[in-house]
Amino acid sequence: MEALVRGLSVLKIFSSQDRPLSVTEVADLAGITRTAARRFILTLEYLGYLSFDAAGYSLRPAVLEIGDAYLLSHRLPGVAHPHLAALAQDVGETASLTVLHNDRVYYIDRVHAERVLTVNIIVGTSVPAYATATGRVLLAALAEEELEAYLSALVPESLTASTAIDLDDIRGRVARAREQGWYLADQELTEGLRSIAVPVPGPEGTVVAAVNVSAHATRVSAEAMRQSILPRLQKCAALVAEDLASSEAG
Repeated sequence: MEALVRGLSVLKIFSSQDRPLSVTEVADLAGITRTAARRFILTLEYLGYLSFDAAGYSLRPAVLEIGDAYLLSHRLPGVAHPHLAALAQDVGETASLTVLHNDRVYYIDRVHAERVLTVNIIVGTSVPAYATATGRVLLAALAEEELEAYLSALVPESLTASTAIDLDDIRGRVARAREQGWYLADQELTEGLRSIAVPVPGPEGTVVAAVNVSAHATRVSAEAMRQSILPRLQKCAALVAEDLASSEAG
């Protein structure tokens, strides 16, 4: 089990980098010996997850099989996609479906509008929960002790001039998301990008995901997002929840 955990941690290191890595770099990033790093790398290469060239080791397309397995085995992305597509067409902006895992928000579906965003977010991308609209509504669904555990371990970084990094401020924004049932993040993750999100309710009052709409700040005002986009976003989340419940009942 320990070897499996370390092997997966090495694989995650490659997913967090945008360049080839040497054995020494992997060892340093993983906090393991160079010998151990080489052993894990060679195993991952043998399994088809890594390849080597003059620049170092890089991920191979085989790693996509892992992500595809989640998307194919889980009802949520398939159930939500038609509603996301309809929402994106309706509002003319990009719509996304996200889930919370540990301390990050993961995009499990994303429908681009004709107005393409400059931010490079695709299915599988993860972003810090504390700095996003979807993260706030998903954190708001946590039990109080889970939220406090998250915040106690959090070391927030300023991603833009608008990013909230004070823990009390972040706690307050999560509380606002809980009270409102939605949240609008204004250029906190990326300069020039606004995002508004609502939770997708699951059985017995749980929250299974969040849907959001993102738009350029120069094109859509915060007030327009609240007044025009939010009601449509809430309708989308309700339809996803309804269809998800029906699929599970069947």
